Amino acid sequence: MQIENLITYQKTTPSIPPQYAPYPQTLSEEIRTHLATHGIPSLYTHQAEMFTQATRGKNIVITTSTASGKTLGFLLPVVQEILSNPQSRAIFLYPTKALASDQYRAIRPWIETFGEHRLSAGVYDGDTPPTERSRIRKNANIILTNPEMLNSAFLPNHSKAGFDFIFSNLKYIVIDELHTYRGAFGSHLANVFRRLSRICRYYHASPRFLCSSATIANPVELARAVCQREFIRIDRDGSPAPEKRYFFLQPPKIYGKDNQYYGQVQSTAVAAAMTAQLAEEGQSFLTFAKSRRNVEVILKEARDMLDGEDISGTGPADRISGYRGGYTPKERKEIERKMTTGELCGLISTNALELGIDIGKIDTTVLAGYPGTKASFWQQTGRAGRSGKACSNYLILDNLPLDQYISINPDWLFDGESESAVVDRDNLLIELAHIRAAAAELPLTLDDIAVFPDLGETIPVLLRVKELSAQDGRFSWCGDTFPAGDFSLRNIDKVRYKLVDQENARIITEMDEMQAFREIHEGAVYMHGGAQYEVVRMDQETKTSYAVPFRGNYYTMPGSSTTIRVIHGNAEKEYKRTKVFFGDVNVKESVYMYKKLQFHNHQNLGYGQLTRPLSKDFDTESTWITIPKNVVQVYRSLIRESGNGQILRNNHFDGICYAIRNAARMATMTEQEDIGVTMSGNALDLGAGLQEEVCLYIFDEYVGGLGYAEKAYELMPKIIEHAMEMVGGCKCKDGCAACVGDYRLDKKIVYWGLENLLLELDSPMGMKLPEHTPSTYMQKPFSFEELPRKWKEFCVFLGRKGETMAAFFNTVEQVSIEGDTLFLPTSSTFYQAWILEPSNRLSLKNIISFYTDAPPSLRLEVRLAEGTENRKDTEEKIRRRYSHLNDTK
Repeated sequence: MQIENLITYQKTTPSIPPQYAPYPQTLSEEIRTHLATHGIPSLYTHQAEMFTQATRGKNIVITTSTASGKTLGFLLPVVQEILSNPQSRAIFLYPTKALASDQYRAIRPWIETFGEHRLSAGVYDGDTPPTERSRIRKNANIILTNPEMLNSAFLPNHSKAGFDFIFSNLKYIVIDELHTYRGAFGSHLANVFRRLSRICRYYHASPRFLCSSATIANPVELARAVCQREFIRIDRDGSPAPEKRYFFLQPPKIYGKDNQYYGQVQSTAVAAAMTAQLAEEGQSFLTFAKSRRNVEVILKEARDMLDGEDISGTGPADRISGYRGGYTPKERKEIERKMTTGELCGLISTNALELGIDIGKIDTTVLAGYPGTKASFWQQTGRAGRSGKACSNYLILDNLPLDQYISINPDWLFDGESESAVVDRDNLLIELAHIRAAAAELPLTLDDIAVFPDLGETIPVLLRVKELSAQDGRFSWCGDTFPAGDFSLRNIDKVRYKLVDQENARIITEMDEMQAFREIHEGAVYMHGGAQYEVVRMDQETKTSYAVPFRGNYYTMPGSSTTIRVIHGNAEKEYKRTKVFFGDVNVKESVYMYKKLQFHNHQNLGYGQLTRPLSKDFDTESTWITIPKNVVQVYRSLIRESGNGQILRNNHFDGICYAIRNAARMATMTEQEDIGVTMSGNALDLGAGLQEEVCLYIFDEYVGGLGYAEKAYELMPKIIEHAMEMVGGCKCKDGCAACVGDYRLDKKIVYWGLENLLLELDSPMGMKLPEHTPSTYMQKPFSFEELPRKWKEFCVFLGRKGETMAAFFNTVEQVSIEGDTLFLPTSSTFYQAWILEPSNRLSLKNIISFYTDAPPSLRLEVRLAEGTENRKDTEEKIRRRYSHLNDTK
C-alpha cells in the first residue's frame, strides 16, 4: 500500500514566531529571578495577561494552543500567593492520574528553587501511600488530584485529617483540560463543585478558578456551568508554533466483479500499515484510534507486518505498544516510561493520550479516522511538534459521514467554528446522588435551595426512606451508606461488569453494563494488550464474564436493536413540514447477535446469535420529529422482506436516521456512544395506514439525559441542513456507508426524504432497487404460523430459557392468528387492560419476535374468552370479603 497515492489533501501551516511581554510589574522579584535562571527572560503575552487578571481576582479560562505554556500561566499567580502567604492552599484538578503525575514533574523545579519549607506540592490520588497523603494534607501548598478524590476523600472528610485547614485557606482551584468535563463527567463535576461551594462557605473561603480548555465554541459557558462562577476568556496565543504539515488520506476503494462499489478499505488497516512503516523508519509517533477495540486491531496487524518482515532478529514489533483504558495503572506507567526513554518509538492509543502527558518528543501523528470533534482533532495533532521542529499529521478518512464531509470540505476543519460542549448539571439522577453526598457533609439548610434546584422535591423522598432526619429546620444525613462512594463520576450507570481469565482467575478489565453487553457477551472476542480472549460465559447475577485465550483470525462486533416509548412531552414547535418535540422517553436497547470480522481484510465471516438478548431499558430525554406522510408512504413501498420475513431490505428509514444522527453529533459535540437515533416502531408496519404519525427520535444514551437531546431541539434546523450537506455532497454515485450507512440504499431517496422535512416534493423517479445477496441468520426455533398448534411446546421452551414472561404465557390456554395479529384470550377485563399496557405489550411482542419468525408488522391483541361474565361474580365476592375483613378489624 503506497501511502503517497492515498493523499487527497495537504496543507502546511507556517511556523509562528513567539510574542513576548515583559514581566508584569506586580510579579515578585523572587519569581523573576527563578524564571531568569531557568532561561525564561520574558513571558508569552497570554502568560503575562493571565497573571495580571488572576491577581485582580478574576476567574479565568484560557484556550491557547497545546504546548503553549499554560502550566506556567497557572503557576505564576498561585506561587506568588503562596510565597506571600505560606498558609495559602491551591488544588490543581486533572482528569487523569497520569496527567497529575506528569504535571507534578513540572512543579519540581519551583520547589527546588524555593525549598519545601516555603513551597510544597504532592499528588493525592488512589495510588498515594498513607504516609505521603498525611504529609500532603499537613504541608503541601499545591495539591494535585482528580475529581474522584475531591468527591470521595476531600469533601466527605472536610472537618478532619487536616482537610479543614486546606479548605479554610483555599485560594485557587486550577482545572486543566476543562473541555473533557462534558456529558456525564461534566455534569458530575458541576455537582461536585456545588458541594465544594457549600464547604467553602462553611469555612469562609472564596477560591478563584483558573481553567484551561481546548478550542471549543463555548469555553466561558462551559466554565460557568461547571464552576458556577463568572469567567473571562484569554485566547490571544503568544507561544511559537513550528511548521506543521497536514495530510488527509482516502483509503483505497473496494469494487466487486460487477464493478459495483462496496465501500473502502478500513482506516484501521491503513493505520496499521503506516504504523509499521513509521516503526521501521525509527520515527517517534502516536497513532490514535477511536475505540479500545481499534487500538488492539491496529496493534496486532502492525506487529504482524513487522514480525513478518523482520529478518534481523532485532524485533521491531517490540518497539510499539498499545495505550488505552482497560490497562492497569502499572501497565500504563511502564508504557509511558518506555516511550519517554526511547525504548518504544510509537504508541497506538485511544484519546487517553490526547491530554498533555509527557511521553517525549513526537514527530508524527496518525489519526485512524476523524476523532469526532474539532477539539479532539487539534488536541491529537497537537501532540506532535512540541520540540519546535516541523512535524507531520496524517488523518485517515473513515468511510463515515463526518470523515467524508471533511473529504469534500477539508478547509472546514481549519476555518469553521468549533462545537459547543454540553453539560446538564440538573440531571435528576446525578443531582440526587450529590444531594445525598452533600447532606452527609453538612446538614441541608435553606441556603441550599440556591445550590440544588430540585432540593424541595428530593428532601421528602430521602425523609421517607429514612436517609435524612429533620433537626431544627435543617436536614441531616442518617443513612447507613457512604453516599459519596455510591456512584461513579465518569458515567451514570454504577453497574460494573468484570472480565476474568478463566484459566488463572485474573481480572482482565472492567466496564459498565451496556458496554459489557456489547463487548463481553458470550461468543465475543475481546482484545487486550495485543492478546485475544474468547468469552465463554456471562454471569449476569455476579456481573462477571469468563474468557479463555483465543488464537482465531477474527474479532467480533455486536448487533443490536432499539425500541422507544414517549413518557411525556415538555416542548414542541413547528419547523417547515415537520413538528419538533422534546420530552422524556423510555428506551430499551437489546444486543441479540454479533458478526465475526476477519483481521486485515475485515471480511464478514458470519454471524452468531445470543441464546437470550441482553437488554437494558432506561428513562432519558429525547427530541423527536415527525416524518411527512408522503415520505412514510414512499419509504414503506420500497421495503422488501427476505424469504423468512425476518430480514428487511431497502429500509430508507435507516438511511435518514444515519444522516440525522451524524449531523446531530456534529452540532452537539457528542461521542459515538452519547446519543442514539431510532424510528418509532410503526415506521416498519407495512400494513398500517398514514393516520398515525411516524417519528424519528434523537435521544441521550444516559439515564435522565445530559442535555444533548435538548441541544438538538434548539439546533434542529442546523441538524437537518448538515444532514442534507453530508448526503448531497458525498462523492459516491448512488449511496454508500459514509452518507446513508449502506451502499444498498439510494442516497437520492434519503436526500429526498430530508428535503421533504422542509418542503413537499414529488416522489423521485428512477429509484434504485438493488438485488441483495443472501444474509446469514440464525434459524428461529418456532414458526409464527405454527404457534397455535405448538403453543404448549412454546411455553415450555420459554420456561427452560428462563424468560420473565414464561409464567404468564403458560396461563394462556390457546392463541389464534389472523394475518399479522396474534390474539391472546383472557377471562378478565382488568387482565385485558394490564396485558395491553404499553410496556407489557412491548415485552410480550419482543419475546414472540425473538423466538419465532413473526413478521416485522406483528400486532398483539387480547380477546375476552367465553365465561368472562361469570368472573364478575368472583369480583363481587372479593369486594364483599374485603369489606368484611375491614369490619372485623
